[in-house]
Amino acid sequence: MSKFEILTPLNFTVRTSEEYWQKLIVKHPDIADLEAEVRQALNSPDEIRRSSRDPNLLLFYLTLKEKRWVVAVARRLNGDGFLITAYQTDAIKEGETLWHK
Repeated sequence: MSKFEILTPLNFTVRTSEEYWQKLIVKHPDIADLEAEVRQALNSPDEIRRSSRDPNLLLFYLTLKEKRWVVAVARRLNGDGFLITAYQTDAIKEGETLWHK
């Protein structure tokens, strides 16, 4: 069952299921109450970067407060996007900037 499906500024959709979201928040309990922010990071991020370690991973950053971001990590495969993970961070990772607000 789909939890959400969100169109990104890069013109592809990222989706996740309720089951996968529940597994994700077990691993990252700090984002359990940040679902709206994860959705916003995908739909209206401050910045999108390509992972320097895996060119198929895209990192969607949304500023929560100064020096604090929520990151939604998605994999794009055959035009479809899938949420891989989401977490809070105090640093933007290196990688090619694909989009900036």
